[in-house]
Amino acid sequence: MSDLIGIPCIFMRGGTSRGPYFKASDLPADVPTRDAVLLAAMGSPDLRQIDGLGGADTLTSKVAIVSKSTRPGVDLDYLFAQVDIKRPLVDTAPSCGNMLAGVAPFGLETGLIPAQDGETRVMIYNVNTQSRIEAVVKTPGRQIAYTGDARIDGVPGTASPIVLNFMDVVGSIAGVMLPTTNVRDVIEGIEVTCIDVAMPMIMMRATDFGLTGTENKAQIDGNKELLARIEKIRMEAGRRMGFGDVSDKVIPKVGLLSPPHDPNGTITSRYLTPHALHAAHAVTGAVCVATACALEGSIAHEVSVKSAENPRTIWIEHPSGMVDVRLETTGKGADMTVVAGTLRTARPIMKGEVMVPGKLVQA
Repeated sequence: MSDLIGIPCIFMRGGTSRGPYFKASDLPADVPTRDAVLLAAMGSPDLRQIDGLGGADTLTSKVAIVSKSTRPGVDLDYLFAQVDIKRPLVDTAPSCGNMLAGVAPFGLETGLIPAQDGETRVMIYNVNTQSRIEAVVKTPGRQIAYTGDARIDGVPGTASPIVLNFMDVVGSIAGVMLPTTNVRDVIEGIEVTCIDVAMPMIMMRATDFGLTGTENKAQIDGNKELLARIEKIRMEAGRRMGFGDVSDKVIPKVGLLSPPHDPNGTITSRYLTPHALHAAHAVTGAVCVATACALEGSIAHEVSVKSAENPRTIWIEHPSGMVDVRLETTGKGADMTVVAGTLRTARPIMKGEVMVPGKLVQA
């Protein structure tokens, strides 16, 4: 008899990320025990994550935990977990909009929700940020479709579109759009915008660090002096935003912004996760950057192409292409309300059980 135990999961790609999706009921209810199981499942801490499902990259060291919701008007609850690669840490403070793209398909695959004919609208409650997101999934003949013509940069080929409509996104963690009360602050001599919409972020001009804003992952990740300088700013910004010591937290994230380089672009963003450059762009981070483009006085508003349209589409250039956010705002400044939508794709890669040491879940 094996001393390992199998935990059911579906290994899925969600947007430009991937990882195991679990039913909450299949994981230990005790948080420290649950986190120990997730670390073992992903193979952390280890740079290669050789003993687990992790892909040795922040984009492939993610977990989605899903349950049928008991909240009025909500179908599924979604808890996102970022599993650290180097340290035995599981962070559930932030959310992930890319992994979110797989939540409705996972719910349909596992019978947590029924499919409707044609398309299925699924209301998801993000436990991390206490916000609601509507996912619209193609379900012809009450069967989920994964093949289609939708294309997202950072993922090869095409797939069936999944539309995500973000609500309740302002103040996702801090409770307010501008946690420092300022549209701009100065930290370590650098002008920054500290903003929380779907994801708490620090936004800075790429040029203030001697960058063009078009640098790739190798150029950013290999510049240790740059990363150390950014981390010093992030630590102070986290304190000012009310998050305390953020040395062991992945929030706030960092956006190095510059004007668009593509004629169809609105702004260029290099999104740090926060200690490495995202190979594409986080969806929640894209919602935050898009909102900041509409916030007069912000760093994003300064460097972006302006638009008087409302709703408008914000095209954010990133290392793998562009991501679009349909942005509708009401009001101005810190009191602005936001509804943001974006298109993603997702698919199951493997169904089965992930094996972890049985001693982790034994009383």
